[in-house]
Amino acid sequence: MIFITAVFPVKPEHADDWPELTADFTRACNAEPGCKWFFWSRSVEDPNEYVLVEAFADGDAGAAHVGSEHFRTATATLPQYLSATPRIVSQSVDQDDWSELGEMAVPGA
Repeated sequence: MIFITAVFPVKPEHADDWPELTADFTRACNAEPGCKWFFWSRSVEDPNEYVLVEAFADGDAGAAHVGSEHFRTATATLPQYLSATPRIVSQSVDQDDWSELGEMAVPGA
């Protein structure tokens, strides 16, 4: 699985609108056959920063994502709302889904 986390510094005047600005892109990514998940979270420390967590089945699915029309549209339109270039970590991991965090296991769940 290809696991990606990226941090997006959004201009303050657009930070509250970021979920709507990325909504079509997010829906299209989640609809890709090889996409396992694609979701945003807002930083609790910096309200102008969003974290994107995404995963793809394999390198072919990741390549299809980067080659998609909605990816090209996003890379052409979304930078105008950013205050800096996003930072990214992208790794192949030897698993197929989320694992449980055993150190915080909830009894009976």
